[in-house]
This record gives sequence, C-alpha cells and structure tokens, in this order.
Amino acid sequence: MKRSPSASCSTCNTRREFLKKTAKAAVATSSLILLGSVTIKSQAASERVRGRRFAMFIDVDKCYGCYACVVACAHENNVPIGVYRTWIERYVKEDGTPVYVPKQCNHCDNPSCVEVCPVKATYVNEDGIVLVDDDLCIGCGACIQNCPYGARFYNPVKGVADKCTFCVHRIYSDMLPACVEACPTGARVFGELADEESEVSKLIKSNNVQQLKPWTGNDPQIFYKDLPQEANT
Repeated sequence: MKRSPSASCSTCNTRREFLKKTAKAAVATSSLILLGSVTIKSQAASERVRGRRFAMFIDVDKCYGCYACVVACAHENNVPIGVYRTWIERYVKEDGTPVYVPKQCNHCDNPSCVEVCPVKATYVNEDGIVLVDDDLCIGCGACIQNCPYGARFYNPVKGVADKCTFCVHRIYSDMLPACVEACPTGARVFGELADEESEVSKLIKSNNVQQLKPWTGNDPQIFYKDLPQEANT
C-alpha cells in the first residue's frame, strides 16, 4: 500500500513531544550505526516487493549551473529559504574548466537513513522511492546525520526531516519531477529503471555511469555520466 508525505497533523503533536525525549537520547548512538550498517543489506531493500523502480540519469557535461532545477524544485515543493532538496556543486578541472554537478537524495537501494530512524518515519515505498512520513517524524535528526550524501535537512516550517522525493506527487500523476522538466539542456533524465525500453534505462546501460560514494554500500539510484573525481569524495 502506498504512503506519501503528508502535512503534520495536530493529533500527532502530543506523540511527537513524548517520543522526542526518548528518540533524541538515542541519536548519538544511532549516528554511530552508519559506519557499520551501510555495508549491510537493509531489510527494506531485501524484503519489499519491487515495483517500477525509478531512477535518474544526470549528464554532467550538459549542466552549466543555471540553477533552473533548484528554483523549480523549491517552487514545486515549497522548500523553505536556506535549505535545498536539490543543489548544484561547482568544481574546477586542472585546465581551469568549471564543472557543475547536480545533487539530491539518491533514493538508494540500501538506504542507511531508513535503518536508523527510531520511529520508522523514513521508509522505502514499493517503487524504491525513499520517503518521510511527516505524521510519524519527530525531527530527531538521526536520518540527517546518517545520510552520507548530505541530502537531508531539518524543515523549520514543518518541524520534520525533509529531502527530495522525486516529486512523487507528480510522477504518480504521469508527470516528470520538477527539476527534470525545468532543465533547459536535458541534463537530467528520469524514468523507470525496470523498463528496459525506457530512456533512462537505455542511457544507463549505454554509458559508463558513476554513482556517488559507492563504497558506502547504499547503492544510489542516481547515475552520473562524466562525474568528476573531485565530486565523489
């Protein structure tokens, strides 16, 4: 059964306050789990019934740092000022050429953020999308600390952990994520990895793609073409 992010409800406030006292005390311990847990296949990844399995292909050479994706994401998802669901990092090659690398939640196949959530608010749905249930999240920050990509943040408006959702509300309405739709150069391609005839599947198979920090064991589902080494440390 699908779950999707929802706004915080008033009936959850009392529960949140109670759980915060115990869960926050466990954050220090749970944050240490990352080093030992990222190489262990998560129960969610091994037991869930795999659905369409969405993924994104990013051609770094096509990105010139216009930030259209960042703006579109903020507008579509009402992202508070000062935090980001997607962002652009700038690097400079030895010859002086600038390189722009889009980053966001990698919707990992073995997400370390899921394993450390004390209230199971962070979960992976049947299509492999990593989501946060706002009604359950107590804002303890365990998942934020245990994401090796820095892709999560505390939403000061909603009081919960937040991040990219692949614009799940859009893709389940047969629309593209806002960042993909807004990209003027087609640097981002989104689709169903399980569909061998999809554009994203063909691009991943026909190119020498890279994943961010593969040594963590998280198995990211964002695949880069021509990712500079400097962006993957």
